[in-house]
Amino acid sequence: MLRVIIAFALSTFLFSCQPDTPVANAAEADRQYGDPEYMNPNPRAPYSEGVRYGGLIFLAGKTGGPGERGVQPETRRTLEAIEDALERFGSSMDRVVKCTVFLVDMAEWGAMNEVYSEFFPDNKPARTAVGISLGGDTRVEIECIAAA
Repeated sequence: MLRVIIAFALSTFLFSCQPDTPVANAAEADRQYGDPEYMNPNPRAPYSEGVRYGGLIFLAGKTGGPGERGVQPETRRTLEAIEDALERFGSSMDRVVKCTVFLVDMAEWGAMNEVYSEFFPDNKPARTAVGISLGGDTRVEIECIAAA
């Protein structure tokens, strides 16, 4: 629920910061941007992998999945999965404008950041980190917003 609120607040903020395309309300946004495009909806869960709207792609949170455990290998696999999704949806890592990193242990921030910085050498997106409890052995989850 917190992620939905954060995503809504961020998208509202981003739309309000576009002076060349003022949007007064949802109906006007629909006329200007069209309907949201729900990309790769998960048939077994109530979410889509990404949603394209208003020139932006909102990716659902990703984790490292199966493989070597630990914050660094999980961060690498997570960012590779984000990179793959963005390419499939017509964007790229250098067009990411915002990331939210969810860490089980904020003491692992430095280790996560070492890997994270490899994926954003030039265009560094805005970023927020939140300490949370994830299920199982997962140490990190990352969601992002990218320009389409």
